[in-house]
Amino acid sequence: MTLRTQAAPWTLARNALGGPREVAGKLGRIARTARLWLDRGEIERRLEALAAQGLAPARPTRLQLLFGGLDMLRFLIEPGARDYYRKLGISFGFHQVLRVLDDPVSMIDPTGFLSERDTIIGHLMQVTHLNPIYDLQLLQCFPDGLDALERQLEEMIAGRHPRQRTIGSIVEDEAYHGRLLDFVRAYRADRSAAPPVREQSLRGDPHFAAAERAFATLPGYLRYCAALPRDLRSLWRRLRALERFPLEPAAR
Repeated sequence: MTLRTQAAPWTLARNALGGPREVAGKLGRIARTARLWLDRGEIERRLEALAAQGLAPARPTRLQLLFGGLDMLRFLIEPGARDYYRKLGISFGFHQVLRVLDDPVSMIDPTGFLSERDTIIGHLMQVTHLNPIYDLQLLQCFPDGLDALERQLEEMIAGRHPRQRTIGSIVEDEAYHGRLLDFVRAYRADRSAAPPVREQSLRGDPHFAAAERAFATLPGYLRYCAALPRDLRSLWRRLRALERFPLEPAAR
């Protein structure tokens, strides 16, 4: 049992929001993330860092990243989370409220591609992931990304992480952080280590399964984005017309 599954909704909301110091930290992260989206050089810097490690097989534009992220959100993240929390008897809507109260940055950068290192780590610790490999690969665009993740997971498990109370009000699986820490250590030793994949009944839907194959890893997401149209009008038209994730490999 965790605080998320035992405490009253008002207690969870109050804890997820935190005090003045926590709120100031959230506002600061929002402002810094907004600046990153406006920094044209930041995407290239991250792609260069990832390419050096074999994790950037394609170079999508800012618009392609945005619309590819919207597809990831609507075809994989949202339906997967909705189905998962329904099976646990947890309100999906209230869970999203808690996530936003803890860190609203996740709403303006759902893929994390232009988030700060600690924002990505906080999100990874906040949500029982379908598959955490994408986030670990994303953290590799920071020289100390995996070091910081391992350290912060250790702090979380020991009960001394700065966001202990807010994150602890959201995570419903008491064993999640331990499994994630084991995987981080295994991944650092062997990049082919098998990730702890969340149970998901929607995998029987071929469209959901295709979306998971496309977006499970960071290289897969970048390839998908780069295959999208490059102009805003075509991207918008496609967004409105596409109701289910395509089964064909090509994103167009």
